Amino acid sequence: MKYKTFVTKEADIEREWWVVDAQDKTLGRLATEIAVILRGKNKPTFAPNVDVGDFVIVINCEKIRVTGNKLDDKKYYRHSGYNSGLSEITLRRQLEKFPDRVIQTAVRGMLPKNVLGRSMLKKLKIYAGDSHPHASQNPKVLEL
Repeated sequence: MKYKTFVTKEADIEREWWVVDAQDKTLGRLATEIAVILRGKNKPTFAPNVDVGDFVIVINCEKIRVTGNKLDDKKYYRHSGYNSGLSEITLRRQLEKFPDRVIQTAVRGMLPKNVLGRSMLKKLKIYAGDSHPHASQNPKVLEL
């Protein structure tokens, strides 16, 4: 009896659009679920060397929850490239100024660190508020 190995190709990939409401969801648990869908690990055609994941739209990103004292203790760092150009910002301040970056940073850390991971991150659309401009894609609601 001969068995054939199935190899996922670009023509076999069927992408769907999902909407996730981030209101009152824990940041890390939400990010892991989003990363699984972006990678395509929830599909039977998953292959680690091909981007088979779906598009994910996140709404209400400013209303996420975190446990403990993370609002004041968790810090985000970035560097301008100049001497003494390191700046830090707390999670509370980041949620006030750029709420979409919080979820994007959490999901980026859970994706592969290569060209494939960067292409997966482009399929993540994050919006503050409960509206998004992707209604024409007929996204399905994802309950987490």
